[in-house]
Amino acid sequence: MPTDFDEPADDMMAAELALGLLEGDERAVALRRMLADPAFAREVETWRLHFAQLFDLWPGVEAPEGLIERIDATLGGPGTDRRPSRLPWPLLAIASSALAACLLVIVAIRPDPAPVVFTPAPAPVERTGPVLVASLDYEKTPIASFYDPSRGSLRVAASPDIAANRVAELWVIGADGVPHSLGLLTRTATALTIPAANRARLAAGAVLAISVEPLGGSPTGLPTGPVVAKGALSSV
Repeated sequence: MPTDFDEPADDMMAAELALGLLEGDERAVALRRMLADPAFAREVETWRLHFAQLFDLWPGVEAPEGLIERIDATLGGPGTDRRPSRLPWPLLAIASSALAACLLVIVAIRPDPAPVVFTPAPAPVERTGPVLVASLDYEKTPIASFYDPSRGSLRVAASPDIAANRVAELWVIGADGVPHSLGLLTRTATALTIPAANRARLAAGAVLAISVEPLGGSPTGLPTGPVVAKGALSSV
């Protein structure tokens, strides 16, 4: 855990993401990096835990009436004509912590330490809408996923540990409650291009699920084996 604040952190992007300070393309780049780089994901989680401990030790309290005006008067000196700041800094600190917790639902994971080769992330592009993330509950460690509607691309950070003669298949379950296959997962990270027919089903609130199927995938078009992981998509 970073404790020496006299020296710059190795990667300030991790701290900024943990505090919810990144927006737009910068946040999208950081989320993609979190899925592709286990070390970066662990650093984000380390910062999140560090900030959470600080807020536990010093919870936000309501400032006494007139306190900010007295501080401003002291800083500005006698006779200052500056308008006193009424910025609710304790509330902003709490809000930043809450936002960081929402964004980091996908980093409450312990990524597979096996080395995985990823292609460099593409340059930021103009997006037509929000991105979707989900953390799929799995018995060993949650599995993070990231969906970019503007490209129709879905990345799943890992795959369940299953027998060699079986395969993990990813499904989306929308409001109709019917599972629709999105494709088969590899043993490590998987990038899928979603067909147009399924893109509308990938929306906030829809559930991603992983089932264990025979080699080649489900022969029926519906899950035939046990569902070992699932989680709802959230817009960020």
